[in-house]
Amino acid sequence: MADPRIIDIQLDERTIAWRSLDIEQERRIAIFDLLEGNVFRPLRQHPDGYAGPYRLKLSVEEGRLGLEIAREDGAPLEALILGMARFRRPIRDYFAICDSYFQAVKASSPAQIETIDMARRGIHNEASEMLVEKLQNKIEVDFDTARRLFTLICVLHIKG
Repeated sequence: MADPRIIDIQLDERTIAWRSLDIEQERRIAIFDLLEGNVFRPLRQHPDGYAGPYRLKLSVEEGRLGLEIAREDGAPLEALILGMARFRRPIRDYFAICDSYFQAVKASSPAQIETIDMARRGIHNEASEMLVEKLQNKIEVDFDTARRLFTLICVLHIKG
């Protein structure tokens, strides 16, 4: 019986130099929300017909995103490496707008916070659509799953 979802997600902590409390909170929320509801369906057929649920480990090395996909029991299924060149600018823009948002929450009016938040969501949505496209023909994900994965990809790109 198919169960195309992620039941556990890990980030390669070796690639993360430092996280602020705000970023750590974003990471926790993204993981919680992802595990509560997601669509994650690798398109490669496995000889025994395995179709989920999955454990996923994300890592970044040399500008590439690694996705290690495993069975429910932890046995490896496949690993994908995706080039991240198209994501450099959205990640940089997302970090900048998040920094502005976190600063605004502390000292700005509700209208200013809302304006910055709308811009932040716009960048996040565009990058999430790019991720859906990048995974096309490899892994089927829904938009909400892509949004949460993009948040976690950003966390992996923090260098200090």
